[in-house]
Amino acid sequence: MAPIVILGSGLAGYTVAREFRKLDAATPLVIVTRDDGAVYSKPMLSNALAGGRSAAALPTADAATAAGQLNATVLARREVASIDVGARALVFADGERLEYAKLVLALGADPIRLPLAGDAADAVMQVNDLQDYARFRDAIEAAAHVTILGAGLIGCEFANELRASGRQVDAIDLAPWPLGRLVPERVGRAFADKLGAAGVRLRLGTSAASVERRDGGLRVKLADGSVIDTDVVLSAIGLRPRTQLAQAAGLKVNRGIVVDRKLRTSAPEVFALGDCAEVDGQVLPFVMPLMNAARALAKTLAGEPTDVRYPAMPVVVKTPAAPLTVSPPAAGAEGTWRFAEGDDGSLEATFVDAQDNLLGFALLGGAPAVRQALTKRLPAVLG
Repeated sequence: MAPIVILGSGLAGYTVAREFRKLDAATPLVIVTRDDGAVYSKPMLSNALAGGRSAAALPTADAATAAGQLNATVLARREVASIDVGARALVFADGERLEYAKLVLALGADPIRLPLAGDAADAVMQVNDLQDYARFRDAIEAAAHVTILGAGLIGCEFANELRASGRQVDAIDLAPWPLGRLVPERVGRAFADKLGAAGVRLRLGTSAASVERRDGGLRVKLADGSVIDTDVVLSAIGLRPRTQLAQAAGLKVNRGIVVDRKLRTSAPEVFALGDCAEVDGQVLPFVMPLMNAARALAKTLAGEPTDVRYPAMPVVVKTPAAPLTVSPPAAGAEGTWRFAEGDDGSLEATFVDAQDNLLGFALLGGAPAVRQALTKRLPAVLG
């Protein structure tokens, strides 16, 4: 009997495996991964510095332990070269094949890299997995200054963490305010003020042009002509869904691997979820959509075809210096931003349509009760 095969051992892969085992304890299950198969939460990588946690301290289980817990086989450090959808088999780089009854693609996403000039462009770091984090922790051990390329969600979280650890931090972004894709200008500028008050230096409206080695450190030259002398450069520009394997196999791909509400790809018995998937036209690289997708897909794999549903899912930005919760309005939504300042220094931004229906919000500071009340008024992302 061919097994259900999950390709990927990140949060998406292991979560769907756990949810499936709650429903089916016996069907053969194989998890294939190109890394060591350790179980850890990728979202923790951007705020693990606060607790002084090393890379070795983050996994909750190794591959062997996970295999035992899930009654599964974990094939670690195996590189998949292609998917033979006609034969329903994975083809490994060494030519070995693994047939599947159903295949789940939990491939994740790759960091977007800026095209940088300079003799140290290859020294720019990224943190997209546990091994990346281990290298980054080693690199910043003696670093007094870190420069971050990107002031989006991950860039701001790292900036907050690094500054709280006592390091000097510059964060560079072409946008005129941080979190430019998530929040309106007034909230973005207020957020920037709070990060600035904590000691993070934001370089906005410009970008890095080159990274060069200089006097035992690095020099970042910006497009506006200014320079930053630094010890470590971290790229946090954003993520791009991993679609190459699916595209080469003939699956339909757009921004991500295209799936329907049951997370089915264009190939029979092949599913996708998490950062690599485009669900009903949406790519949502956040934890809550992933968890909802994993629960729905587990039911489908267990014989109960189930549509994924996304309730309102505000994102909590992990920046203690500037606590922020955001639920952006859907792309193309028509409405107006309204703003209200609280006596506690909070800033509430609500996006409403012509009928005064709440379609999105951003809350900088503010009590949890306010966040909960706003969330209850939001429409479902995918009902």
